[in-house]
Amino acid sequence: MDAIQVAVVGLGWWGQNIIGQVAQSELLSVRTGVDPDAAGRARAEALGVPTTADFASALEDPAIDAVILCSPHRMHSYQVVAAARAGKHVFCEKPFSTSSVDSDRALEAVATAGVRLGIGHERRFESAVVEMRERLDSGDLGVPLVFEGTFSQDKFLALPADNWRLSSEHAPVGPLSATGIHLVDLAIAMMGSPTQVWAQLSTRATSFENGDNLTITMTFADGGTAVITAVLTTPFIGRVCVMGSQGWMEIRDRSHPESPTGWDVTTTHRDGSPELRFFEPEPAVLINLEAFARSVMGKAEYPVTLGEIRSNVRAFEAITRSALTGQVETV
Repeated sequence: MDAIQVAVVGLGWWGQNIIGQVAQSELLSVRTGVDPDAAGRARAEALGVPTTADFASALEDPAIDAVILCSPHRMHSYQVVAAARAGKHVFCEKPFSTSSVDSDRALEAVATAGVRLGIGHERRFESAVVEMRERLDSGDLGVPLVFEGTFSQDKFLALPADNWRLSSEHAPVGPLSATGIHLVDLAIAMMGSPTQVWAQLSTRATSFENGDNLTITMTFADGGTAVITAVLTTPFIGRVCVMGSQGWMEIRDRSHPESPTGWDVTTTHRDGSPELRFFEPEPAVLINLEAFARSVMGKAEYPVTLGEIRSNVRAFEAITRSALTGQVETV
């Protein structure tokens, strides 16, 4: 099968990055870029990508097989539904939706249309994370007890104050939708669906109206827990650790996953010495996109299920409620 022809919807910072990633793939090809903003279209055209301001026209193009949504969060569900009804496969950046009602409608549209759905949780595709999940599934670390995750960055300090990513309306609980949601997804992948959450959000070092400092505690039906930290002013630090009854494994990022330079991994078992290893950098964003392409081609199942995507949205919604109320919220 020829390369999957895609329309990249949303040509801002991440849309430009996705165009660059797809340019390295033999499985995907960007046919058009979509953005109502002329500046975004101009940037894509400078990369040799034809553009349009009209999302509907991209859906009407019979040569387009799939859309990659890099648009603001609030638009995702509507665009997923429209694409699915047009028979287009959908890859959606995170978060899939900020509303469980909207996400259920979008997931139903995908299932009804029989199209494939991918999600921008590329951290699942890092080799060290894949091994961590395998160790948990095999029982190598014993009973999973605690998931810990930190993903902090200061990239948003360069954004203008009116950028939608800093808006409490369009990106509620800013550290969650920016970085924390990746860790929520990993917690779900490793610990299952959460049952309760408690979130503490504050703005301590910036003027961001949707917060710059977030800590989340999540509990799971089997008694496992997760503690997640996401900060939007601390220079980059990324860490994931799982503690089990027989051992633990920690992954530390050497640099921001957008431009990875590798991971330092420590694994320790009871009565054993820590095993230190280095994992070479790999393009997890591209690996995720190509996993989606293979699912469209019918060559492999996409490894993130619709149920996990639904669970992630429900957790996002509960975390948002908890951040506003300061109370423990049921997922």
